[in-house]
Amino acid sequence: MIRILPPTLINRIAAGEVIERPASVVKELVENALDAGSTNIDITLEQGGKNLIIVTDNGKGMTRDELLLAIQRHATSKLPSDDLLDIRFLGFRGEALPSIGSVSRMLITSRIENSANAWQVSIEGGDIKEPIPATLSQGTSIQVRDLFYATPARLKFLKTDRTEVSQTIDMLSRLAMAHPSVSFSLKSDGKNMFKAPAAQDRMERLRDVMGKEFTENSLQLSHKRETASLTGFASLPTFNRGTSSEQFLFVCGRPVRDRLLLGAVKGAYQGVLAHDRHPVVALFIDLPSDEVDVNVHPAKAEVRFRDSQMIRGMIVGAIRNALSEAGFRASNTVGTQALERFAQAASNHSYQPPSYYSYNPATSYDYRKPQQEFIALSEPAGRFFEPQPEIAGLMPADMLPPFAHSSAPYSASITNTSDRNEYISYPLGAALCQLHKTYIIAETADGLVIVDQHAAHERLVLEQMKASVGNAQIARQKLLIPEIVQLTEAMAETLLARKDELLELGFSIESFGSETIIVRETPAMLGEIDVQGLVRELADNISEYGETLALREKIEQLSGTIACHGSVRAGRVLNTEEMNSLLRQMEKTPLSGQCNHGRPTYIELKRKDVEMLFGRRG
Repeated sequence: MIRILPPTLINRIAAGEVIERPASVVKELVENALDAGSTNIDITLEQGGKNLIIVTDNGKGMTRDELLLAIQRHATSKLPSDDLLDIRFLGFRGEALPSIGSVSRMLITSRIENSANAWQVSIEGGDIKEPIPATLSQGTSIQVRDLFYATPARLKFLKTDRTEVSQTIDMLSRLAMAHPSVSFSLKSDGKNMFKAPAAQDRMERLRDVMGKEFTENSLQLSHKRETASLTGFASLPTFNRGTSSEQFLFVCGRPVRDRLLLGAVKGAYQGVLAHDRHPVVALFIDLPSDEVDVNVHPAKAEVRFRDSQMIRGMIVGAIRNALSEAGFRASNTVGTQALERFAQAASNHSYQPPSYYSYNPATSYDYRKPQQEFIALSEPAGRFFEPQPEIAGLMPADMLPPFAHSSAPYSASITNTSDRNEYISYPLGAALCQLHKTYIIAETADGLVIVDQHAAHERLVLEQMKASVGNAQIARQKLLIPEIVQLTEAMAETLLARKDELLELGFSIESFGSETIIVRETPAMLGEIDVQGLVRELADNISEYGETLALREKIEQLSGTIACHGSVRAGRVLNTEEMNSLLRQMEKTPLSGQCNHGRPTYIELKRKDVEMLFGRRG
């Protein structure tokens, strides 16, 4: 038998979509407070929010009649045009207050400006009482007691009080980042857990929430494309984390956790960060409300863009431009981590490499084995840099490592006085000597720099190769037997529509029937490849993002491998002129603060840091 469910049960079902845990309740109430124009929002929790949640704001408030409407399903003041695609508010969902009231004991007190008194209404398990006069300054205060008392089974799925409070802090931090002019505070069982005073600008708010270390090691972004704009901050590659939990993304002031945006961030750091490390970012995207759909997810954590290709391209382009303009800059935490390792080694005589190190034995030099790949000093310098046949055709003479044709004698002598005086004012200083045939020691005006010669030159070679690829078509190799690939008609049309772009990347395709294409040429630098697999991957990428990501990433990945093997190896003795040449090239080369695998290429220690090591400074 089909029947209409009672209103109380309908509200409880709606609560299951919106109210997962105490943090979900706080989120809905805080968003409503923001939409009401609040400049100060205070939250109080007891037992992680299970026993009590109080959210008090100084917003516009509600009249007696509005208070009664606010707790009815599908009642809202936030859709004046009745257009669900024209959503300019955070808490637009009409289900929030009645849903919370259906699974708790809720008390709402509100007062509008110039009103003689406030009004208060209570809801218990969905049962609404008559409003009564109350005392409150302008704004709204909502108390939620005994969360899920009406649905006790839900309590079994909640975590410890500490975990629930942590979830609330994380949610509140994101809203605070998006609204820097609003003051937020959170108390839990009488303890101050979170406080973010009203800030002058977004940088100040990010410093309060994410810490000074992030703002000191991030790059400011400001980019516009068509109707969209992107602002925010992205960390230097050497300032990274083991997970993506510190990637904060916002769309029209709304915190989101969107796969498209996360993928764009990952793509932007391709080639400058190890695959298992993640940058720290705070990105704010603004665009017209009719260009984005926020109704994709019940909790509005995901969004759908009308032009996802444009949004992705904007993010990737903005971050890559900022990283390129940062040049050789590396995060100041690299030096700090080095000092911490010194202290650790001194205390327990043990050493573990910093977390940003990640090794691929096939392509990476392992600095932990300095004896490996040592080169006999009797061998002429140029011999070790003769390009392999498959590399020679791709790299013109001026792209070869600058030391490839050097016949200068090996020397690790200290620079003479005139050279030192000339170079000491440069950011990476004047080369003094070479340590263990692997590290260059240089003196700066206020400290010293230690450079990993292989990691640094690896980046220089890769950037030269990328510039060459960008200035000309990639060399192609004809297949002895053209490859015929069977696809769906839609996939074939997708690829053929980007035929010219694929040709620039070294991939020659032609139509071979409505559901088939024929591949005649592939990029020479890829060598033997799985043509069938790559073609399908290309079609998927273009369909989803509108870009030939698979091919570009494979070419960039191979370029990195070539650069690794074509650069100055550890164990190669360099003379003073060569060391200084490497330092000057690093200063002029984008992204040279980290190698192709995301490891730092140099460590800088200020004079005060060295003095601390010797106890001269506290």
